[in-house]
Amino acid sequence: MVIVDAEAVIRLRQVIARLARRLNASATSEGLTPTQASVLALIAGRGPLTHSALAELEGLNPTMLSRVVGKLDDAGLIRRVPNPVDLRSASVEITRKGRSANERIKAQRAAVVSACLQRLPADQAAILIDALPALEALAAELQPGRNPAGNGSSGSSR
Repeated sequence: MVIVDAEAVIRLRQVIARLARRLNASATSEGLTPTQASVLALIAGRGPLTHSALAELEGLNPTMLSRVVGKLDDAGLIRRVPNPVDLRSASVEITRKGRSANERIKAQRAAVVSACLQRLPADQAAILIDALPALEALAAELQPGRNPAGNGSSGSSR
């Protein structure tokens, strides 16, 4: 195990937060909040999903998720699909309109990152690309249900 000093950990967390805030802003051009764009992307990538699966993946409480799903449904980006076996439950799936919006958001975010990478010195851009497997592993460790702190708790604190 590698021991990382507290200052480096703080800097890493801060830069991840700054990157997330700036990339989340790209969803606003579609009229979505960052949370709505994130839920839409989850449904696009993994759907159809139940409300409970969405809540767990996104780390949202059921009330907040219900509001987000309602807004996405009202906008025609997703649709609710009743469970034929249990009419009290439903899943959500993306619509054609929702898939188009999600693709535009992904393209905007990719363009922002690409433009920024091109402005960096080539050696720094290469270091970031080489670090992708480590960053992906870090993201996997931060998934809800994982226990990165080793303190017996799980889940996300958003």
